[in-house]
Formats: sequence, structure tokens, C-alpha cells
Amino acid sequence: MLPTLVRRLAAAPKPKLTIQNNPYKTKKVWPPDFSKLSPHEQFKFEKRYKRRVKLASARPKWNKIIQLTQLFSITFVVIYSVLFMDWKGESQPFEGVRRRFWETMGSFSPSERFERRKDIDHPSTTTK
Repeated sequence: MLPTLVRRLAAAPKPKLTIQNNPYKTKKVWPPDFSKLSPHEQFKFEKRYKRRVKLASARPKWNKIIQLTQLFSITFVVIYSVLFMDWKGESQPFEGVRRRFWETMGSFSPSERFERRKDIDHPSTTTK
């Protein structure tokens, strides 16, 4: 193993591949001369190029971050405008939704947790 390593280090480095000394010759010239192609072949090359550019420029993580940011910001604005926004003396378009939401959330507060609603007939209070 050691003689092989010494021999490899002593050998001259391989020349880098260039167009002139590349053993792998291309089958087609790229980019092709579009003036010599039929319209159908031009269209095929154009579709292939667009597909490759789209794949090369795809950034799925960035797109997902942007989509989630848009979703959360729009959701926040809608919830804020429906439940908390002061409409400065105008008629409150979401007053019914606000009232119902805060009545529902009020039942979770410690002071109102054990109050019974008056509009519901509870089975434990009825007599037989």
C-alpha cells in the first residue's frame, strides 16, 4: 500500500480536461443552429430548454417559506380585523361574530366557568 501511495504522489498530475483533450466527444453541437432546424425541432428544443431552466431554478424550500408566510400573515390580518380591530364609530360588520366568539371564550375564564346558561334546560335541575 505504501509503495502505491509513493508512486502516485511522485507521478505528474493528470492534465485537466479541456475541449481539445476531452476523450468524451459530444454527439450534438450545443446550442444548435436554429436557422437550420425545422419549426417542429425548434419547438422541441425550446420546450426542453424551458423545462431544464425551470428545474435548475426551482427552490422548494424558499417557495414553502413564502407560502407559509403568506398564509400566516393573511390569517392574522383576517382574525385581527374580525375580532379586535376598532372601526372608529362605523357600524361593526362583524359584531355578531365578535359577540358569539367572546361569549364562547368567556366560558373558559375562571370566573364564568361554572355558570349555567339560562337559555338551556339542564337535566340535573329538573324535578321528576
